[in-house]
Amino acid sequence: MTGNLANNQEKERSQPRTMSFNKLFPNMLTVLALCSGLTSIRFAISEDWERSVIALVIACFLDGIDGLVARLLRGTTKFGAELDSLSDAISFGMVPSILLYLWAMQGAGTLGWALCLLYAVCCVLRLARFNTMVGDPGLPSWAHNYFTGVPSPAAAGLVILPMILSFYFNAGVFSNPWVVGIFLGTVSFLMVSKVPTFSIKKLRVPRQFALPMMLLIALFAGFMVTETWITLGLMGVIYLGSIPFSIVTFARLSKRGGLTEEELAEVEAED
Repeated sequence: MTGNLANNQEKERSQPRTMSFNKLFPNMLTVLALCSGLTSIRFAISEDWERSVIALVIACFLDGIDGLVARLLRGTTKFGAELDSLSDAISFGMVPSILLYLWAMQGAGTLGWALCLLYAVCCVLRLARFNTMVGDPGLPSWAHNYFTGVPSPAAAGLVILPMILSFYFNAGVFSNPWVVGIFLGTVSFLMVSKVPTFSIKKLRVPRQFALPMMLLIALFAGFMVTETWITLGLMGVIYLGSIPFSIVTFARLSKRGGLTEEELAEVEAED
C-alpha cells in the first residue's frame, strides 16, 4: 500500500505543471464546438430553426479544424482525442436527434422518438468503433483515405438535410415525419455500416491545383454568405452522390492489396 502511494506521488511530481498553448488550443476549439452544438438545442427549443442549424454547422466546422490544428501545432494528445470523441457524441449524436424531434418527429409519436434514439445510438456506436480502429497496423496505407461508414459530423449534416432544404424551398414536404424518418433511418445505417466513404484528412493537392483550390474556396465562401441554404443543401447532395464512387474506388484498391502508395500511383497512371 505504501509502495503504491509512493509511486503515485512520484508520477504526480514527474508530470509537467504547465501545458503548452499548442496542446491547449485544439482542445479549446473542441470545447467551442461542443458549446455551439448545445446552443443549437437552445435555439430549437425557441423554434428558431435557422439559427439552430447555423449553430450546428459551426460545430461541424470547428470539429473539422480542431484535429487539423492539433496536427499542425503538434499538439495531439490522448486527452484531446477523448474530449473530441465525447464532444462528437453530444454535438452530432444527441443534438440532431433533439433538433429533428422538436422540428418534425413529434407528430410521429413513439415511432418518431424511436428513430431519433436510433440515430443517437448509432452515432455513439460509430464513434466507439472509430476509436478502436485508430492506429490499426493491419490497415494498408491507402485505407486511411477512407472512413468506415459515414463520420458523425457528416452524418449530422446529412440527417438535417430536409430541414436545410425546407428553408430554401419553403415546402412542407420536407418536414413530413415520413421524409425525416427515412433520413434518420438511412443515415443511422450508413454510420454503423462498413460502407467506405472518402476522407480528406490526408488529401494531398498537386501544386498546380493550389491556386484554383483557393479560388474555389473563396467562391464557396461567397455562396455561403449570399445563398446559405441552397449551398449547404448542395453540399449534402454532393456528399451523398460521392458515396457510390468511394465504394467503387475502395473496391478497386482492395483488389490491389499489399501495394504501397507509390506503387498504387504508378498503377493508377498506367490505367
